[in-house]
Amino acid sequence: MGKRNSQRKNAAAMVDSDETDSLSSSSSVRSDLMAPVAVAEEVDKDNLLDQSLDALFEKRGSTRENALALIIEAFRTELQYEFVEKKFATLLHQCLNSIKKGSAKETLLASNVIGLLALTVGSGSSAHELLEETVPVISQALRSRSESAKVQALLDCLAVVTFISGNAHEETERSMQIMWQVVHPKLSTNVVATKPPIGVITAMVSAWSFLLTTVNGSSFNLKDWQEFISYLSSLLDKDDRSVRIAAGEALAVIFETGQFEKVFGELNASSDGTHKEGNNPRDGYLHLQGLRAKVVNQVRELAAEAGGKGSAKKDLNSQKNLFRDVLDLLEDGYSPETSVKIGGESLNTSSWSQLIQVNFLKHFLKGGFVKHMQENYFLHDVFGFTPKKKAFMSNEEHLSNKQNEKRMYKSPNSALSKVRTQYLNKQRAMMQGRKAGHFAVDYEE
Repeated sequence: MGKRNSQRKNAAAMVDSDETDSLSSSSSVRSDLMAPVAVAEEVDKDNLLDQSLDALFEKRGSTRENALALIIEAFRTELQYEFVEKKFATLLHQCLNSIKKGSAKETLLASNVIGLLALTVGSGSSAHELLEETVPVISQALRSRSESAKVQALLDCLAVVTFISGNAHEETERSMQIMWQVVHPKLSTNVVATKPPIGVITAMVSAWSFLLTTVNGSSFNLKDWQEFISYLSSLLDKDDRSVRIAAGEALAVIFETGQFEKVFGELNASSDGTHKEGNNPRDGYLHLQGLRAKVVNQVRELAAEAGGKGSAKKDLNSQKNLFRDVLDLLEDGYSPETSVKIGGESLNTSSWSQLIQVNFLKHFLKGGFVKHMQENYFLHDVFGFTPKKKAFMSNEEHLSNKQNEKRMYKSPNSALSKVRTQYLNKQRAMMQGRKAGHFAVDYEE
């Protein structure tokens, strides 16, 4: 399949963290002086995580919510390998309890924590346990009528956990089916179908297409592809732009990875020439081609859409640029090539699948995306990315370094502890000097 270097805004979003690499000499000196304080803050963060985990056992819901919010912040801003090694099971089970019994807000926060826990664990020995424990609980929670934000958080959590821990394609397809049923529930005769909110539809399509990037194109049969494409095509006609964009991205992944010809060929080869009505592989394949032609026309219109009343120009341009890229794929077989700046190195994508993966993880990690791309070993493996100026260490080496760093601070006789004491003495002397009306303070080095 061909590649095209896309210069459009939607395909060239850059996350630049180089600012942190260009400090002045004066700020570097100040940074050196403050280094012991930074280590103290890290020890405090570790204590805060322990306290937050303890708070998840409290009866008051607001206390648990505050604790979960603190855990989210800690896991986004730092890779908590050591904490997870010790407290993985406790944290997971308390978060699952929050999803089962907590408020909508607590469920939302707990879902975020589980997703971050999965990203920290990676594909290690605890990954499968996390998947098997989490999926049934999320599946049950998604069956209840809930606030839109809660459902979206559950879908994101299910997507991240399955992306990381779902080794077998059956596990991934199970999660995709759970997602699909959020907007296409299996109803009994006495249940009235309710229309899901736009936000839920958008979140479902985004999470579903994120998992689709990991599935073999021949995993689904022609009937499955017909259902997927038909529904996503209907979303391209919706008034909400976020839904149209999510559907367009999902369709791009389908037509990039879906091996329709192979599925059709295998069905044809295994057939004895007799078919029940409606089960002829050729008819199914022709129907699929008809759906594709319809999607091409829809995408072409969206790529050239004029702005309507109240339409934000930025949002309209994002839509038009995205659907032009989708049209390039459908008509010429080209996928957008993109580049995201991570601390001086470029994270490059050359397919729709890779682009969807990067965008979804940016959405989930928010401000922690750059930090995780720099230090998360699982993500390094997924994207083949090696961060600048960082030796590629194993998780065990990382834990050893962190433990040594904590020992350096905790020991009162350590060099680092002495430096910190010296620094605090200097600070006290400076304060005394200010009170005396001068700043000429001599230090004993």
